[in-house]
Amino acid sequence: MSDPFPGFSGISMIDEGGGAESAAVPRPAEPSGPPGAGSGPVEAKVVIVGSGPAGLTAAVYAARANLAPIVLAGYVPGGQLMITSDVENYPGFPEGIQGPELMARFREQAERFGARIVDLDTDRVDLSARPFGLWAGGVEYRAQALIVATGASALWLGLESETRLRGRGVSACATCDGFFFRGKRVAVVGGGDTALEEALFLTRFATEVVLIHRRDQFRGSKIMQERALAHPSIRVRWNQEVTAVRGDEVVSGLELRDVGTGERSEEPVDGLFVAIGYKPNTDAFRDWLELDEKGYLVVQGETGSRVEGVFIAGDVHDHRYRQAVTAAGDGCKAAIDAERWLESVGLAESVTATAW
Repeated sequence: MSDPFPGFSGISMIDEGGGAESAAVPRPAEPSGPPGAGSGPVEAKVVIVGSGPAGLTAAVYAARANLAPIVLAGYVPGGQLMITSDVENYPGFPEGIQGPELMARFREQAERFGARIVDLDTDRVDLSARPFGLWAGGVEYRAQALIVATGASALWLGLESETRLRGRGVSACATCDGFFFRGKRVAVVGGGDTALEEALFLTRFATEVVLIHRRDQFRGSKIMQERALAHPSIRVRWNQEVTAVRGDEVVSGLELRDVGTGERSEEPVDGLFVAIGYKPNTDAFRDWLELDEKGYLVVQGETGSRVEGVFIAGDVHDHRYRQAVTAAGDGCKAAIDAERWLESVGLAESVTATAW
């Protein structure tokens, strides 16, 4: 069988039939050879770190501006959409599209215009002077401008059954997947504002939302607590933790354990939304760029940072929207800002607006 997602050789589909219940399972990608490996540092006008919607959109725009960008995509490229099955809220796909297929199209488009994509993780960076230094797979890259688009990873419960059923009833995004649970019964795990917001959003579709929290009170804001507790479609199960997700092909229920008594119980649901937080992928940059109290990168202006020539795009700074379409818009802005900044310091030729 031919690869359903060319350009993502490290991705397999549980159900290659592409039905509504199919889901992508990432495995380590076979790294593409780094340009210039073994021949000293690789010079580039623009290096983009990250290959989700923000990073690959930035690559499309930078490549079309003749900046010949290099994308350090990571060992498992494609971002959070690689573990998303049906995407129905990205413009231009009225019938919906599989997350991995959408990212394969992003990648193909970036490569068409000349972006070089290297499927290796960025090990460390040095932003003390230009050209900036980045190391991936034993190769040093030197960039006159840098776009950080490393995204944020959802925090999961760490259960084998949860991993197996991601995209088959297990999700970390109610905005993305809530529509698929119209008329069904779902659970939300968490106790902060994110969990409360997800639960309230899901009442638009689900017949009942079971809010599961391992403590006896929520951590979220008082107004969000009041809204959730007063909603007739939300039922709270206090002092409970999920120990297993039931189901063979799709979610059919949860095994819960009372954290005080140890008593176990079953909760029949059709979907599980994990809302225990996100971890921004900022480890390589935390010594160089400003972080907020949640660990996200701080943007100056539209896409700038406190280091001149370093630009920020996507969920690595955005903990409000966390959508593919907003991340793509960020990537577009970051690439344009990087191109105009390179032009201002004499490192890129001026282009007309139509070049975009």
